[in-house]
Amino acid sequence: MRYFIIAGEQSGDLHGANLVKEIHANDADADIACWGGDLMEAAGARLLMHYSKTAFMGFTTVIMNLGAISKNLSLCKKQIQDINPDVVIFIDYPGFNLRMARFAKENGFRIFYYISPKFWAWNEGRVKKVKKYVDRMYIIFPFENEFYRKYNIDVEYYGNPLVDEIENKKAMMPPGDVIKSSLGLENKPVIALLAGSRRHEVEIILPQMLKAARHFPEYQFVLAGVKNLPDELYYRIIDGNDVKLIREMTYEILVSSEAALVKSGTSTLEAALLGIPQVVCYKADFFSMLIALILVKVRFVSLVNLIMGKEAVKELLGYSLNEHNIVKELRMILPGGVKRGQMESDYRSLAEILGPTGASARIAREMIKELKSRIAKGE
Repeated sequence: MRYFIIAGEQSGDLHGANLVKEIHANDADADIACWGGDLMEAAGARLLMHYSKTAFMGFTTVIMNLGAISKNLSLCKKQIQDINPDVVIFIDYPGFNLRMARFAKENGFRIFYYISPKFWAWNEGRVKKVKKYVDRMYIIFPFENEFYRKYNIDVEYYGNPLVDEIENKKAMMPPGDVIKSSLGLENKPVIALLAGSRRHEVEIILPQMLKAARHFPEYQFVLAGVKNLPDELYYRIIDGNDVKLIREMTYEILVSSEAALVKSGTSTLEAALLGIPQVVCYKADFFSMLIALILVKVRFVSLVNLIMGKEAVKELLGYSLNEHNIVKELRMILPGGVKRGQMESDYRSLAEILGPTGASARIAREMIKELKSRIAKGE
């Protein structure tokens, strides 16, 4: 069968890659084209567009790039029509994917949506588009079951694929001290900095994180860089601060760390599943933060807290992301800190809530089963 998968950012590329592997494992004749990244390509999909060229996030950034977004939409529509897949699978990335879902539905394509956009956080009205354009939604967080039931949309939780990724990585990694040596780090405890994968986020969030470095001379600060952002960007922001940049080694950096400052997003869940105490950080441009304050409906922004239903990790957002608060919260989760033990206990509860490994395989099998059933019925 022919599959067309669209992922628009780094986390989508990761989950998409695991899905691609499992589709190939369960469909020997699978032909998979994608908009995604290097991981999906390495897993066996034909990469038609890299997410680094499509990841426009934040109100101001989107407005400034409307022309490029329009061209991308037109190109994607043409490619779907040319390939004529048996199913189009969307991975999160709602601003782009919901528009493509409408096009695909109106042109007779079957539509699966893998990893629900955060409709439960803001703009619930967009769920109507899911009901109208999407044939099947596959969720990866347990609390989403209840949310979709309110709209009479059938979903089922098969597990979270990030659990698989983390367990695989942990099984392959040597002890933290060995990793530190292999990364060329000093023989000092590490505090990790995960500032995100988008340029505008790094430009706003990383400078705030760096302010903590001078308060902890007994630690070395290590910045987890991503390859789609240039060295010049990182070094311009670091600007003489005692911070070491290491690219594309995020899990290794986390495993060798005592604690981390983490940009809100998938990385917060990654750090938690690896057992690394963290402070969640997020700040955007003024207009994006203003819109978020008006529209966001959830109590928390980090996935850890949303899954737990409580503040298991501290969130420093907007103006609260400042030097004083970062230093204060970081001290409380470092070894000997008053919050460290409780956070580690909450992480164990989090793992139990998410459930066992094998989610990617279960979801791929369900997709193939559903697709074959719809084809057999002529739907």
